[in-house]
Amino acid sequence: MKNILACAALAVSFVAPAAVQAQALPAPVIAVVDLERVTGQCNACKVAAATLRSQVNAVQAREKTLGAPLQAEQKAIQAAIDALKGAAPDSALQARIRAFQTKQQSGADELSRQQQQFKNNQAYVQKQIQDKIGPVYTQTMQKRGANVLLEVSSTLAAAGSLDVTADVLAGLNAALPSIATTAPATAAPSTQGR
Repeated sequence: MKNILACAALAVSFVAPAAVQAQALPAPVIAVVDLERVTGQCNACKVAAATLRSQVNAVQAREKTLGAPLQAEQKAIQAAIDALKGAAPDSALQARIRAFQTKQQSGADELSRQQQQFKNNQAYVQKQIQDKIGPVYTQTMQKRGANVLLEVSSTLAAAGSLDVTADVLAGLNAALPSIATTAPATAAPSTQGR
């Protein structure tokens, strides 16, 4: 019986340290990255940002182009209605009002489509960056021996030697030479089975 207890105690003494060692985590080796600087200075990101700015400017210009004649037409129709002093509009004025409403709705629909396309383009650009930057993080961490990577804005303070922003920027420039700024068309809902 003593031999069995001694063997069990001996076995536990070998297993227990191994279990403790398996549970021990490595000491953290932390690096920080300035993502705002990376995405603001990467070559493809700058080109994509300029293209997106021109797209939003085009939407705003189209809004002004559509809006000016509609505002003028609305004022003219309102003046004609006011001139009636409460009387019912004749068929010509009613037709003019309907035509105005159709133009107004058509313009609103067009602007809505353009704004949605811009949002899709913006999301598509961000997705391309996110798809490429993840592996760049991993490569940079391996290269620098880090096992934790933090965004610099989420830290209170960090030594300059922990900053890997330049490495991440160089890696992203290599991994992402260009960015498509027009999102692919979304598939129309299927009408099969109806």
